[in-house]
Amino acid sequence: MLKYLKASLFAQVIVALILGIAIGLACHDFALSLKPLGDGFISLIKMLIAPIVFCVVVLGIYGAEDIKKMGRVGGKTIIYFEIVTTIALLLGIVIAYVFKPGVGMNIDLNQLDGKDIATYTERAHQLNSISDFFLHLIPKTVFDAFTQGDILQVLIIAILFGVSMLMVPKHISGHVKGTIEAFSEILFKMMGLIIKLAPIGVFGSIAYTTAKFGASSLMQLGALVILFYVTCLVFVVIVLGGILKLAGLNIFKFIAYFKEELSIVLGTASSDAVLPQIMQKLTALGIKNSTVGLVIPTGYSFNLDGFSIYLTLGVIFIAQACNIDLSMQHLLAILFVSLLTSKGAHGIPGSALVILAATLSVIPSLPAIGLVLLLSVDWFIGIARACTNLIGNCVATVVIAAWEKDLDREQAQRILK
Repeated sequence: MLKYLKASLFAQVIVALILGIAIGLACHDFALSLKPLGDGFISLIKMLIAPIVFCVVVLGIYGAEDIKKMGRVGGKTIIYFEIVTTIALLLGIVIAYVFKPGVGMNIDLNQLDGKDIATYTERAHQLNSISDFFLHLIPKTVFDAFTQGDILQVLIIAILFGVSMLMVPKHISGHVKGTIEAFSEILFKMMGLIIKLAPIGVFGSIAYTTAKFGASSLMQLGALVILFYVTCLVFVVIVLGGILKLAGLNIFKFIAYFKEELSIVLGTASSDAVLPQIMQKLTALGIKNSTVGLVIPTGYSFNLDGFSIYLTLGVIFIAQACNIDLSMQHLLAILFVSLLTSKGAHGIPGSALVILAATLSVIPSLPAIGLVLLLSVDWFIGIARACTNLIGNCVATVVIAAWEKDLDREQAQRILK
């Protein structure tokens, strides 16, 4: 047993998860002091994500040696993202109206304390227009994108850099490629060292969260949390499972392949922590570097399936809890706006609540202060949200690779058997 624990990161994370819950319930003050362990682990991961994404995307584009193909892959990727995101948003609306999780709460808005949501509503003002979103894609300087850790901005720089490398003489681009490859290898070695700390990060994060919210918090707004988890499960198994089946792969074997990465997401409620490992594993599955390097980083901003479900479900939940009737026109407006606002979620602190605030602002009758209802359970919902986002992006990569004939099906079947 001890030998298995030493060898398996997955087992270590699960043990850390259980110990974290136990410490959180038994030693309240001590558990609260463990928050820096979780925050520190996430910070260590995030400091490497931007340069790793840059290296992988640049090398992927340069390796493809075909600008037209990269444009074709990018176009197919965006089309796929929009279709699947729309399905996720619609599913959230349907589930909210079928099960009515907010009906009967009869919340008096005057009793809600708006101080806790001031930060989120203030950030939401930055996303009130389409032009703001597109202007945000352009960093102030090349270095600013890396220091801020904005993946979408880094992606744009990497695409421009990679395409430009294809346009200069080989004797110049060849030297640059060699440098980036060496730098990339070192970064992945660094990431490997950091990932060994995952059990410590998960332990601190879970202990703090359990102590802060208490066991009773699992009951507060429990119906919404359970409903969201079940909805995500249905989406993954039926929607994503059906899509993956078209590529000839089994969703359950596919999820099992990423069990270590999902266990880390389970403990940290963040898919950022496993981005580099996910890209490596997808490449090992038989997908070309150029496809993985473009789809995964783009998906982290444009293909947030779990977040999309939560966005529409959360908006309608607030309306139901506050006894506000939404017309079909309101629902269509929410759906349309959600398609835009969901794209700006990644990289914003408290992104889920920030984007919810931005979406609520579109319908005057929906009170932004209703976000207070979701504050206490947002972390728990965030676990399923992050896991669904991650699985959705992995499935997207396989689908696009199969579409482009960049998938070695025999290798994928052999690894997933």
